[in-house]
Amino acid sequence: MADATNKIVADLRVKFGKGAARKLRVLGKIPAVMYGHGTTPVHVALPAHQIGLLLRRANAVLELEIDGKSHLTLVKDVQKDPFLQIIEHLDLIVIRKGEKVQVEVSVHVTGEPAPGMVADLDTKTLLLEVEAINIPQNLPLSIEGLEDGAQIHAKDVEIPKGATLISDEDAVVVSVHLPVLEEEEEEGEEEGVEGAEGEAEAAPAE
Repeated sequence: MADATNKIVADLRVKFGKGAARKLRVLGKIPAVMYGHGTTPVHVALPAHQIGLLLRRANAVLELEIDGKSHLTLVKDVQKDPFLQIIEHLDLIVIRKGEKVQVEVSVHVTGEPAPGMVADLDTKTLLLEVEAINIPQNLPLSIEGLEDGAQIHAKDVEIPKGATLISDEDAVVVSVHLPVLEEEEEEGEEEGVEGAEGEAEAAPAE
């Protein structure tokens, strides 16, 4: 949800292209474009340090102040340098209070399964329809004490009040099982090789 720490003073951009973007980054700013609700795209420059802190949160909501007017936006896309991982550009969608959006929210596993068990996170995110200013940081999911063969499906994950699960409700999110020993894996591979060799020997010559 947008709060005082999410408020950003944005500067309108009138110059475009790679050269202009590089100059902005030298000045500690990030180029961005804001669009949505049938409005004309607005090109802005945002303070890089503040943006870097805010984007530690998934599905960040930013309140931009442009020429004295406030605009509520949702971070839609973050473009980074593939090597330096420096933020190069942001796409922002205009949102309104009360509006619902569809977003991927990470599953956050807590607790430990029963002794000797292994838990696999099969589905890392779930698609929710949720109020734009109340997007959860993550979806906590306890696996405390779960035994071999236990499964948690998407429909079993607790989602915030007012949100709707869009993902397949029968999708397996977490599965618990006994660890597979390396010796068992090697034996299985050896049996497969021996079986293949036996078939080759049994095959009649043409």
